Amino acid sequence: MSAEAFDPRRYAGQLTARPGVYRMIDAEGEVLYVGKAKNLRKRVSSYFLRASGNPRIESMLDQVADIEVTVTHTEDEALLLESTLIKKIRPRYNVYLRDDKSYPYLRITGDHSFPRVTFHRGSRKVSGRLFGPFPSGSAVRQTMTTIHKLFRLRNCDDTYFANRSRPCLQYQIKRCSAPCVGYIDEASYARDVADATDLLEGRNERLVSRLIKQMETASSRLEFEQAAATREKIAAVRRLQEQSHVVGGKGDFDIIVCASGGGIACAVVVSVRGGMHLGHQSFYPSLPDGTEPAELTEAFIGQYYLERKPPPEILVGVEPGDREWLEQSLSERAGRRVSVRYRLRGRRARLRDNASATLEQALESRLATRAGVRDRLLALQEALALAAPPMRMECFDISHTGGERTVASCVVFEGGAAKKAAYRRFNIEDIEPGDDYAAMRQALERRFRRLKRGEAPMPDLLLIDGGKGQLAQAESVLQELELADVPVVAVAKGSERKAGREQLFLPRQSQPHILPPNSPALHLIQQIRDEAHRFAVAGHRGRRDKARQQSPLDHIDGLGPIRRKRLLRAFGGTRQIARAGVRDLERVEGISRAMAQRIYEHFHQAG
Repeated sequence: MSAEAFDPRRYAGQLTARPGVYRMIDAEGEVLYVGKAKNLRKRVSSYFLRASGNPRIESMLDQVADIEVTVTHTEDEALLLESTLIKKIRPRYNVYLRDDKSYPYLRITGDHSFPRVTFHRGSRKVSGRLFGPFPSGSAVRQTMTTIHKLFRLRNCDDTYFANRSRPCLQYQIKRCSAPCVGYIDEASYARDVADATDLLEGRNERLVSRLIKQMETASSRLEFEQAAATREKIAAVRRLQEQSHVVGGKGDFDIIVCASGGGIACAVVVSVRGGMHLGHQSFYPSLPDGTEPAELTEAFIGQYYLERKPPPEILVGVEPGDREWLEQSLSERAGRRVSVRYRLRGRRARLRDNASATLEQALESRLATRAGVRDRLLALQEALALAAPPMRMECFDISHTGGERTVASCVVFEGGAAKKAAYRRFNIEDIEPGDDYAAMRQALERRFRRLKRGEAPMPDLLLIDGGKGQLAQAESVLQELELADVPVVAVAKGSERKAGREQLFLPRQSQPHILPPNSPALHLIQQIRDEAHRFAVAGHRGRRDKARQQSPLDHIDGLGPIRRKRLLRAFGGTRQIARAGVRDLERVEGISRAMAQRIYEHFHQAG
């Protein structure tokens, strides 16, 4: 539909009054904005009835050439669909929370008579009990440490557990009760697991009552050592209880505060479970200009709880837009009442103020870092006489051991920061071992042929780890592919191979360019070069180790894992198999004469 033919007011007037999701689309078919509506007709019409006074909204409406809607059965379904589409499409005028990480949990396993306490990240369809999600991995590990100190539950894997003949170090430092060697019976261990579960679920009073009974029972039986240990455990739980009361009572809630400034947005989430402060996590969603705090808070909450269960209460810094709708949607998703509260008093108000102070510090730090990165990019532009700051840079390095299993790395930096999702490795084949020039040429050819096909944007600056020889290979490849306008620099370590004395080789310059050791431009180059080196070495080591772990039997056609296992069991190892004759080999179950002949020829031809 052309922009001239599209009448937004007429279109909005014929829409249904049911809930749903609408998408604003420009003349090129790009989705500009995704929004939800309780009443599609009213919500979409409101954009075009009067000026909003918001420059961001007005700019978006000027570009609208079409609108698409999806009708949903419920308002909650509309909220869920909106969050899903924003994550998938990432429209230019929406707040977007990039939150692809799987959140960490503490897990007490359920597939063993002596369950273990472990860190868990991933699918929640696992045996045992999951506690969380926690805001960070460090919060999980701190809680695990508390559990090990108080209840001495094991953290070793089942294989290690099954093969112990004496207690390990964890028992010696009083972090485990050594069930692996029978130092505690199953019933006593199960009581410890129940105690730990109560603590993790915030049932501290019930836990303390049970521990007091255990202490009194032990005392009546004259088991004073056991009674003293239980008393210490009660004292530790009481200390945790005191700390939790200072933090926020006995409830489960999250505190979410959001702000923006300097073109970036920040959201801080503080998690409290069972009155225990589990730490905080900072997020930096992408933010269109002109986004109001209420809109930012609403968008963040909708996306944050898209894949996690919300607590009964969410405490916020400002009232989000459509708060009642948000509460209803979150309640349906959680299967219980969820309240979003912004009028706070007393302890909870102080907690929110602390979260706001954390938010302010995080935002200032982010802005300072961003300013520092901008200075480094500008310094690099000046040092290399580039037309503009190099917003996208790629760096290549080669790694091998004596020419074995050569790997080339390509790391990508955007806006001065590593973009790890865009990193690539190239396994180098069909070259003379140790020929770094040929390896670099092959990697660059493969990479830039793909870039010409549109796989990724062209870099504003290409960095090569090496000297004049590597630079010549890069220039040759770029000329052959008609990409000679891509700036390229080779970074050599210099004669003493010390940081700060790097030599930069540029095309058509006979002498290397040397930057001062305190140059921000040099520091950025060093960071990118070191990252390319790390990525290349890691790839090479992984490829080399994998090759060295392979068995010679893996390369024999038709010899599957079952028959390989039978051969190894019959002969005791590949050396003995290599020495065996055809008749010896065919005595093994499943090995025919033809296969025995093939195995024999494989080892003797290889030899």
